[in-house]
Amino acid sequence: MAEEKTGAERLAERLAAIASPQRMRIIHELLGQPLHVSELARRVEMSRALLYMHLRKLEDAGFVTSELRLSEDGKAINVYSSSNFSITLTPELIAAAVEELDSKEK
Repeated sequence: MAEEKTGAERLAERLAAIASPQRMRIIHELLGQPLHVSELARRVEMSRALLYMHLRKLEDAGFVTSELRLSEDGKAINVYSSSNFSITLTPELIAAAVEELDSKEK
């Protein structure tokens, strides 16, 4: 059974997911308009394989969501949307995360 992550580990993963200029561009393109992967790949000028890797990290961190839809011709397509998220990073939040990490390591 996998060990549960600490607040510090979850915070670090979320910050790492958003710290990429390519991922920021993906979120920018999804702002206010869901897009299917092919259209999004064209807009961000990225292969679909690389785009899926970035989207997986963003979705795991809660920055985007995906939904399977049927196109007009009946094909299943993945449509991604930007999540409504907010990140507030304070010294106190970081200190609490580190204290949790330290107590777990003892």
